[in-house]
Amino acid sequence: MGFRRQKMLDEGVNLTPLIDVVFLLLIFFMVSTTFTKENHLAVEIPEASAEPETVQADAIEIIIQADGSYAINGKSLINQQTNTLLKALEIASGNDNKQPLVITADAKAPHQSVVRAMDVAGQLGFEKLRITTKEPQEQ
Repeated sequence: MGFRRQKMLDEGVNLTPLIDVVFLLLIFFMVSTTFTKENHLAVEIPEASAEPETVQADAIEIIIQADGSYAINGKSLINQQTNTLLKALEIASGNDNKQPLVITADAKAPHQSVVRAMDVAGQLGFEKLRITTKEPQEQ
């Protein structure tokens, strides 16, 4: 039998598996990369140009110290709990929620203390609420 020998072709290096690996690596890095979008908020604080109003003599003043303790009309409360503030504010107002209420907080007072005072005032139905601030110093 005469079998003919087939010619062996020198095909060289097969690049198909190499290309597959490169594409798989590319897909892996594209999927695993976190795309962060940095947002910076530009907050512009409004400035009041009106003259400050004088506080009425019958206004109730809640003073919040730097440590978060409360004082109502200059009398310190025994603790910082909501119930204590609620009862003291009821006594100071005489259940009259038509009086103006002024909240004066230290700059280093916890935000939670100010929110708690505003919440208690809302629970008691106070409608005239003011928060004292200081005028900006001109530079």
